[in-house]
Amino acid sequence: MSLRRAPVSRQQPQARFGRDGWHSRARWRRSPHSDARPGGMRVGLVVIHAISLPPGRFGTDAVEQLFMGTLDPTTHPSLASLRGVRVSAHFLVRRSGELLQFVSIHQRAWHAGVSRFRARTRCNDHSVGIELEGDGRRQFTAAQYRVLSRLIRLLSIDLPVRDVVGHSHIAPGRKRDPGPLFDWQRIFKTTQRRGLRWPLTPAGRVTTRRI
Repeated sequence: MSLRRAPVSRQQPQARFGRDGWHSRARWRRSPHSDARPGGMRVGLVVIHAISLPPGRFGTDAVEQLFMGTLDPTTHPSLASLRGVRVSAHFLVRRSGELLQFVSIHQRAWHAGVSRFRARTRCNDHSVGIELEGDGRRQFTAAQYRVLSRLIRLLSIDLPVRDVVGHSHIAPGRKRDPGPLFDWQRIFKTTQRRGLRWPLTPAGRVTTRRI
């Protein structure tokens, strides 16, 4: 009598956030450019950014080094202005779709700068920052949209997220990212969590639609 083996699942474990606020499927790089959120602060906002270092170049380690505080600004003329800058984001999504996490979602990353949203200033206090590898001149990749959509859905489960905006919405006139090539419809077409609000204007006054 032969015994039949149970089928072996080839599926990877489902992505999740641990109690410490770290994504189970991301590559972790713990940035020193972070600190505690103000006591009792609820995280209701996701801010999407775009970055490439040097500008227009993809696949380098410069963005990662910037967030880790190890960037050598002498390696390229365009990096000189970043000397001494202390900045980070919670996540970086590379062109390939690779997901890196630099700061726990329960901690404050330094991504928004001087900012305002719905009469609230200091958006770092109550937001999660997601950087997409991009330069504003080329379309983002299908892999980036796929990873970003999944990440937003997961954040909306673990946090009281209500709004998803671009950096240009919270710092109009100062910031333009993620830029006019970012496809908002594509993100929210695949985001099933009801109750999220998202912008319809590229900058300035925030107009939102509920999904």
